[in-house]
Amino acid sequence: MRENLHRFFRAARGAGVHVSPAESIDAMRAVKQVGISDRAILRDALLLTLAKSQDEKLALGDCFDLFFSQPEPRQDQPEADNDEASQDADQSPSSGAASEASQGQPPEGLGSLAQMLLSQDRNAIAAAIANASGAASLSDIRYSTQRGIFSSRILDAMGLQRLRDDLDDLTATNPALAERLRNALDALREAVRDTVSQGLALYAREEAENLRNEILRNAPLARIERRQVAEMRALIRQIARRLRERYSKPRKRQRRGHLDVRRTLRRNAAWGGVPFLTAWKRKHRDRPKIVALCDVSGSVAQVSDFFLLLIHSLHEVVDDVRSFAFSSHLIEVSEILEKKSPEEAMAEIMSKVGFGSSDYGSSLVDFEKEWMSTLTPQTTVIVLGDARSNNLDPRADILRRVSERSKRLVWLNPEGRLAWGFGDSEMPRYATFCSVVRQCATAQQLERAVSDIVATYQ
Repeated sequence: MRENLHRFFRAARGAGVHVSPAESIDAMRAVKQVGISDRAILRDALLLTLAKSQDEKLALGDCFDLFFSQPEPRQDQPEADNDEASQDADQSPSSGAASEASQGQPPEGLGSLAQMLLSQDRNAIAAAIANASGAASLSDIRYSTQRGIFSSRILDAMGLQRLRDDLDDLTATNPALAERLRNALDALREAVRDTVSQGLALYAREEAENLRNEILRNAPLARIERRQVAEMRALIRQIARRLRERYSKPRKRQRRGHLDVRRTLRRNAAWGGVPFLTAWKRKHRDRPKIVALCDVSGSVAQVSDFFLLLIHSLHEVVDDVRSFAFSSHLIEVSEILEKKSPEEAMAEIMSKVGFGSSDYGSSLVDFEKEWMSTLTPQTTVIVLGDARSNNLDPRADILRRVSERSKRLVWLNPEGRLAWGFGDSEMPRYATFCSVVRQCATAQQLERAVSDIVATYQ
């Protein structure tokens, strides 16, 4: 049962349930207390010790039901075989021995698998499949193309070669019994295929999800199909969570500072050096600020959607984030993004400024009039856009003043570098005043860019 629990924990992780070593130990202790005889109690015990949210509870319940459902070989033909054998016995006395053998105990000299199949012991067959699955390391299955390989391994572990020899012998001496054994073998193969399919659903889910995410991470954001938008948003949230986990802990340590050993010892001299009072070295850090300017015109609207979602998922890392959206004119969208769901927020933003013809010059004029005073030497300004101003005045002079007033100016362009400077692209002119200019066409490039930005505050 311990090995089964370890495999179940692995399957639960594949289903999206975070199971730490400490939680797995707690679950095993709970199982030790409640036992395994009552499946409902076992299920409740595992859900109580492992699930930490309603979503995880549902996922874990489905995983439990799938994991502990044991496959059984389908044996639909025995009664018909017995009837045919009885008719043969009535018609021909010489076939009485075969009829008796098919209806009674399996003859001696057969292998254990042949005897098990002929005796129709379903519990023993299910246990043998489970043991052979463990011997064949079914938990290592990762891809659907491996079904045949693992099915063969399980059958070999159960003794398929000996069973084939028994079939050859029975075909020559007792054809009726050989036919019965052959039908039982077909049912066994089907049960093994069901077991492998179950293992694929349990253990390959994480690998399949990782493969799908890897494909999405490298797919151009502007070309994501409508059916993939929800998956991409979930991936962006995963990226944001990973960035928070990576950078939140260092910030907490930095706020506290590092232990000053000399001052601590001096302060506690009256207590014989026992550190009742501690002293910390603190280094002053400027409070970070991020101002994001996002082009939401028709050509880059979908990229901006994912970018704004990622930026506003990082409030635990950067305390002060203000976001603006523009096409022909610019508005602040921080409050919209904070108070509404991503779908509602983007719908409202697009209804106000989205899908228009981009005019970078007019948008920069709007920013200078209303919000230029918000920039400080601690502000990082991030511009996401293709820098295509439809042959209008790009107002690069305003971008220069933005760069002078802020700590740094980062431009993330969703277009390939080969397109910069061609047609109505003003990227080379804007790049003159930027601290960092990067191509940002995929989720992976977006994660790297935001990670580099946030890392400078640690």
